[in-house]
Amino acid sequence: MDELDLLKRDWQKKEAHLPQLSYADIQEMIWKRSSSIVRWILVISILEFTLPHVIYLLPSVRSGEGFKIYEALGISKILFVVSIAYYLVALYFIFQFYRRFKEISVLENSRTLMRKIIRTRRTVKHYVIFALSTIVLFVIITLFGIYTTSDLSTLFPEMAVSIKKLDAEELKMTLLVTIALFGAILTVLVGGIYFLLYGLLMRKLKRNYHELKRLEF
Repeated sequence: MDELDLLKRDWQKKEAHLPQLSYADIQEMIWKRSSSIVRWILVISILEFTLPHVIYLLPSVRSGEGFKIYEALGISKILFVVSIAYYLVALYFIFQFYRRFKEISVLENSRTLMRKIIRTRRTVKHYVIFALSTIVLFVIITLFGIYTTSDLSTLFPEMAVSIKKLDAEELKMTLLVTIALFGAILTVLVGGIYFLLYGLLMRKLKRNYHELKRLEF
């Protein structure tokens, strides 16, 4: 008996002592991992929705200066309507995440679980697009307000005298460029955070999906 045969025999002896997982065992492991991932998606979305409101309760944040600027730009009513729409859609997505979690918490056959994973990934993708689009929309509305405002000195009452000495068009262009750059940086930053949080969870769900696909086919 050569060395290779001895190694094979030794491996077979070791393999006999290893736990043998059945199809059902592997499916249940994937189901539990997927359920945990969707639970985290739900928790993160709730925290993301509530945290800004908790921060708003701080006295330094609840000063109302931002609302005065929006009123001076003439966009406070537009932003109010957009904010209401944002809250409704965000709550809708949180409810959808809850539904996805309840659906995926029920262990069924592999094909059904695969469909639930695909549905969850699609919901998260739509939510991320919605959240980033909302930031872009707020920036566009702010830029529109600055562009259509003739007297920008009303934005900074304490600096009104100094501002009036500046060229109006130059000041307007400076504010437009500054807000546009800030909006682009904020969108990229939030997009990066979403990529780290939701992207990581989505990759894990995708891996579970492919493992189920290998089992099924």
